Formats: sequence, structure tokens, C-alpha cells
Amino acid sequence: MSQQQEVVWHRHPEAEKFVAGRLAELVAAQPAAQKLSAVLEARTSSRLFDWLDHLVLAGGDTPRGQLADLGFEREDVPAGSRETVYYHAGTMLPRIVLREGAPAASGTPLEVALQVEDVSAFLMAHRLTAPIEGSVLAPFRRATAWQEAGSEILVVERRGHGGFVPVDTPPGDAARYLQGLERWATRPRLVAADGDVPGMEQTLRLARDMVSEMGIDRAAWIAMEAERGLWQRRNRAGQVQKARQDSLGLGWGNHDHHTFRSSRHTFGLLIQILETLGFRRRERFYAGAQAGWGAQVMEQPVCRLAVFADVDLSPQEVDADFTREPLPPRDTLGTVGLWCALHGESMLGAGLHHLAARLSFDKATADLADWGVETMRPFSDFSYLRQAFTRGERWAVDPGRLERLASTGLIDEEQRARFAAAQGPEGASGAQREGTVGSHLENIQRAEGFKGFNQEMVSDIIRRTDPRAERGA
Repeated sequence: MSQQQEVVWHRHPEAEKFVAGRLAELVAAQPAAQKLSAVLEARTSSRLFDWLDHLVLAGGDTPRGQLADLGFEREDVPAGSRETVYYHAGTMLPRIVLREGAPAASGTPLEVALQVEDVSAFLMAHRLTAPIEGSVLAPFRRATAWQEAGSEILVVERRGHGGFVPVDTPPGDAARYLQGLERWATRPRLVAADGDVPGMEQTLRLARDMVSEMGIDRAAWIAMEAERGLWQRRNRAGQVQKARQDSLGLGWGNHDHHTFRSSRHTFGLLIQILETLGFRRRERFYAGAQAGWGAQVMEQPVCRLAVFADVDLSPQEVDADFTREPLPPRDTLGTVGLWCALHGESMLGAGLHHLAARLSFDKATADLADWGVETMRPFSDFSYLRQAFTRGERWAVDPGRLERLASTGLIDEEQRARFAAAQGPEGASGAQREGTVGSHLENIQRAEGFKGFNQEMVSDIIRRTDPRAERGA
């Protein structure tokens, strides 16, 4: 079996300090930016930094040299006739655009661009009237929300596009986009347990068709937009946080990663679907022999989308390329396999296990509690990475799935009864609630440009959310 080269992520505090410093300069000079920063914290529990798409600075030798020293590289994407784009591949930091010939001192922040799901929704929420550049549902649109003291705050909308020039699309393109979204959202998902493979094969064919018709990056954006929609409809924490963000016209522009769970026999198909949509393999995760779980992290570089693909693994399998080699059947189920056996495949009927949103960690925890959304104990609590799940959403389990699991000895009768009418979360007065844990919202806060994850403590949260041992802690 072939070995996959591992990816190791490092912290880049000086690079983040540079970006944060330029942002702070612009905010200090613009009362509108100060007001927006405050209202983001108050109403969405997020930081202005969490929404950055890119910063535009006045060009010159000084900022070019600073960016090079900090590890930024020039990116070959369409920008503008007098602009060059820089990115730091080892971080989550936004792009930096240098504008040559700007009537400002070299390195002066000229524009800050925030990524939202719908530019018109942002303008409406803030009662702004401004021209929107780019066609409706085009790959890239933007508008100037505020302009003051020689600097601007832009809002941008991306749909599978890495450039910086607004796109005008031909007539009928918006309808094609919506038709693609509809096809992905309404594809057959509710299949019998023994129909998972045909369902995944059909999804793979659809992914190939959409890539052929719409291009790989737009197809990937459409697919993840639909998957977020399904997850949100089944997760109250997601509904609450999305409503808070939509009150300011933001949408899910602060997504960090999407997590799919897979049975062993469909895992290869899940990877094929993601790779068809342009996702590339990054680091692998393995939870240790006691957990029996692993994951492949994947990234769509143009869409700036990250995915966790979770699956049950044995200690021997992690040393091989488990994304390429078929995983043979086993007579036991780990945490991930049991979740799929109870609820279905993430790429089919179950939907995402969780969506991670970049938030102001402590404030989000407190504010969500005010909305009746409890947060579990953090599974990462470092200065550069903080992560916690909201308490799991309870999902009803199909009796047929429980019957198959019990008849094959994969769960016992006590577990069967508990999964059918599981104990409610702490504080629910001992009420019996149907089903077992299905999905979560993840609250994540990053610092120092750190792009990776905490493998040891990810293992901890996997163990704590196993339906057989869940305590909601």
C-alpha cells in the first residue's frame, strides 16, 4: 500500500500580527468599521477578523518585502491591472492584495473585504444602498458598503471563484446555478442500509455531471452549500447561530470545516466524490487503538473549503493509505460506524455530522447558552486553537436500522432500547427523548494563523460522543 506524505501545520504569530495590525489601522480610521466590529461581537459572537476575505494595501517595496519575510507568496489569480495577490499557504490568513500606484503611503490599508453568502442581504440588513458589481449568483460579486477617510469596507460573495474581479455572467447562468443546487439538494438520499453503495455511486455520477456542466469549483461550492442547508435543517444550534448571523446579512461566510462520516464500505466512494469536486488530501488523523477511528482532511483550494472525512479504522490500517485501499468489513462498529449504522451516511440521508464556524469562543459559548444552546466541555483549549461542540441534536432512529443492528449482534438489547428512547440531556428533568445524538455545531477560534487541528483531543471528543457511552459532557 502506498504511503501518503503527512502534513504538519505550524503557528505563524508574526504573519497574523501583520494582518491584524493592518486591519486595526483601517478600523481606527473608520468609525463605520469600529461600529461593525462591535455589532459583530454583540449580535453574532464573532470577530471582524473571522470574516476577512482579503485586505488591499498600497503597494511598494516595503510591503512586498514584509510579506516575503513572513512567508507570503504571490498567487496567480485574476486581480486587477495594478494589483498583485499574496497568500500564506501554511495559514488560515486572508489574501493580501497590493495595489500599485495608489495615492497613499506604501503599505497603507486601503480596503478590507468581508466574505458573506449574499451581498444584497448584507446591504439590506445594514440599510445600505450601493451598486453591486457582478451578476446575480455569479462566481464573484462585491459592493462597497462604507467609504471614509480614504479607505473602504467591501462585502464580497464567492461561489467557487478565486479571483478578485467581479464576474458578469451570460443570461440564464443564474438559473443554471439554481438548477444545479436543486439537483444536488434533491438527489436520492433516503436509501435502505443495503442501498448505501448504489446511493453513493449515484452521487458520484451526479458530481461528475455537475463538474462537466458547471466547472469543478462551482460544482464544489454548490454541493457544500446544499450540505450545509440539510445539516442546518436538522440542527437547532445551527439554526440559532445562522439566524444571529443572518440578522447582519452574513450567512455562513465564517465556516471553518465540514465533517462527513462514512461507513467503511462507502468510504472510498466518499473520497472519490470529494476528489471529483476538487478536494485535495491534506493531513490524516488517527484516534488511537482504543478509539478505532480515523479521518482524512481534504481541502478545496479555490473554494477555500475544508472537509473532515471520518471512518472506523484499525491500528494497522492507519499506516496505509486508507483513502485508496478498500476497507474490508468488520464484525464490530466503532464510533463512526455506529453513527452511520444508526443514522445513515453523511453524504446521503444523515447529512453533516457537524459544521465548524469561526467564532469568538467564550462569547459564543455564553451567548448561545442564552438561546438555550448548551456547549460541551472544550476538546481543544490552547491560545492558538479552541474548539467545542454544542450538545448533540437528538435524532429519531429508524426501527428497521435498530432491528438489523440487534439481529446481527452489533448492539445489545439494552442499547437498542436506549437508542430508541434515549435519556435526555442533563437539565431535562430526566425526560425520555426519542433517538440518539446526531449532529453538532462546532465553535472554533483560531489564532497565530494556525491551520491544523489537535489530534489528541479530537480523539477525546470522538470518544465522548459515542452513542454507547455518551454523557453529554
